[in-house]
Amino acid sequence: MSKKLIAPSLLAADFGNLQRDVEMVNQSKADWHHIDVMDGVFVPNISYGMPVIKSIKKHTTKPLDVHLMIVDPDRYIHTFADLGADILTVHYEACTHLHRSLQAIKSAGMKAGVALNPHTSIHLLEDTIQDIDVVCLMSVNPGFGGQSFIENTYHKILGLKKLINHKKTATLIEIDGGVNAKNAKNLVDCGADVLVAGSFVFKSENPTQTIQNLKAVIA
Repeated sequence: MSKKLIAPSLLAADFGNLQRDVEMVNQSKADWHHIDVMDGVFVPNISYGMPVIKSIKKHTTKPLDVHLMIVDPDRYIHTFADLGADILTVHYEACTHLHRSLQAIKSAGMKAGVALNPHTSIHLLEDTIQDIDVVCLMSVNPGFGGQSFIENTYHKILGLKKLINHKKTATLIEIDGGVNAKNAKNLVDCGADVLVAGSFVFKSENPTQTIQNLKAVIA
C-alpha cells in the first residue's frame, strides 16, 4: 500500500462542538475518523459511549476507525457493527481468545484491528497476523491524549513490518499517540501506514491546514 492515511482522533475534539469538528474532518484531507472508547477500567479514563458514537456516525462521510480500550471487548462487537464502525480494534491485552475475537469482528462485517500497548511485544502476533487488518501500535500509554511520543515505537514498527512481509499479509500498521509533523515522516519511512493524530490536529490554530500539512509530509 503506497497511500499513507491520516486518522484524526476525535478524543481531542471540542465535545461542545463535536458535529463541527466531525464535519471539519469530513472536508479535510484526512482519511478516517479515529474514535477511542475508554471504560475507566482497562485504562484510567472514560471517553464516550454508544449514544455519542451513534450521533457522530450521522455526520461522518469517512470510515469510522473505532479503538476499544475496554475490558471484555467481545461483548460489544455486534453493538459497534450496528453503530457503523468500519474498523474495530481490540487490545491484545484485553482478549483471552484473540483469534476468536478477530473472527467475530470480521463476521460482523468490519475490518479487524489489534492494538498493542507500549510494553507488549509484536512477536505475540506471529500466530494471528494473517487474520489482522490493522495493527495499532500505541506510541503512548493508552488513556489520555497529549502525551509524549515513546521513541521505542520506531523499533517496533520495523519489527512488525518484517513480520508482515515474512507472513505475506496486507496488514496495515497504525501509530497512535504523540504523532506530529516532526516524527510523521520517520514513522512512515519505518513502515507505518496510518497515523492517528489528536491534540496535534485539534489543538492547532487551523486543524484543516494542519491535516493538509501532515499529509504533505508523508506523501
